[in-house]
This record gives sequence, structure tokens and C-alpha cells, in this order.
Amino acid sequence: MEKMEKIVINAAKRDVIGKQVRALRRAGKLPGVLYGHGIESMPIMLDLRETSRTLENATSSSLFTVKVDGKEYPALVREKQWDFIRRTLLHVDFQVVSMTEKIAAKVRIELVGESLAVKEYGAVLVTGLTELEVEALPTDLPERITVDISGLVEVGDGIHVSDMVVDSAKIKILDDPSTMIAFATAAAKEEEEEVVAEELLEGEVEGEEPEVIERGKAEEEGGEE
Repeated sequence: MEKMEKIVINAAKRDVIGKQVRALRRAGKLPGVLYGHGIESMPIMLDLRETSRTLENATSSSLFTVKVDGKEYPALVREKQWDFIRRTLLHVDFQVVSMTEKIAAKVRIELVGESLAVKEYGAVLVTGLTELEVEALPTDLPERITVDISGLVEVGDGIHVSDMVVDSAKIKILDDPSTMIAFATAAAKEEEEEVVAEELLEGEVEGEEPEVIERGKAEEEGGEE
């Protein structure tokens, strides 16, 4: 499991709301809101370019420090709204958290290693969960949880939530233990399917084609005589 270092995001209180927010965006500002533990909901604005770079690889378990008027707030990104045409951020919600209270958050799963079942036996790797929901103190939230698939040795092997090893004193996994994370399944027999499809397409029955070829040759030979 990997943790992120402290990252500070500078912000300022925002008085502009409603349709006037468009003017902020044109000026290169990103509107947002700060809410959660110990504060009333606070509209904020941030530098669009700088914040976009900072949040580019952020996950729902990434802990940031949002600094407003000199005061720092530990917070998680709870929602990002995008303009998918322009590929720019439109709005971001930060949830302030208590550093002494456990919270629930989703942590990204990263598959690592090489499966022998896939490499040697032609199995297909099927993935289930892409995130794990965990409960922990904000400072104990990992950025990602790595899952080693080298344990998938034979076709039919699988990795489930119950196989995950974490520091139980700090992190509790909330997902159902029986939920599948990765599974090595048998590949479809494509060659057999192609043969059947070809026979149906040509409308031929096994054994007829050689007879036709031989008869055709005999007729041609007879004509030449």
C-alpha cells in the first residue's frame, strides 16, 4: 500500500455564485466548495490550471490540504465535475475530515505481477473490483492497494477480497470478503468456432469436398481424351 505526501492546494473564499460563476471560469478560476467536519459549507475558488495538474491523478482516498485565508483544512476530493468536450474541470467538492476520526473511502486496486495461468496456459484474466472500500484514519488511507496476480497459477484460480492482507490495526476492508478481484478463466476455443462457421457458410458436409474435386478432375481428364 502506498501513501501520498502532504499536498497543499491554495484557495480563496468565493462570493460569486449562480450564473456569474462563468465569469470566474473565463478568468481562469475553478469554483468549488469546502464542507464537512467542523465547518459550514464554504464556496471557494482555485486556480484552474494549477488545481487541474494537482488533481490529475487524485483518487477518492487522496488526502489534500486546502489552504483558505491562511487556514489549512485536511480534505478529500468527493466530486469532480468535468466539461468532457473541452476536457477541463468545472467544479470540485472537498470534504473536510477529522484527523482523529476514521472515515470510509474507496481505494484504487492496482494489479501487479504476471499470472502463470495466462502466460503458460492461455487463460484470460477477468477483473472484478477496481476499488476497495476501506475504513481508516485519513492519514492511514493508502493511495492504492496492489494485488499480486502471480498467485493465479492454474486456470480457475481467483483472488477475492478475503485474500487481501492489510494492517488490520489501521485499515478495515468493508467489501464482502467473497467478492472477486481477479480470476483466470479458460479462453474460448476460437478455432473450433471458426471451423463450424466456415462449414455452415459453405453449406458443405464433411467428406463431400474431396469427392467433388476427384469427380471434376476425372471429367476434365475425360474431356481431354
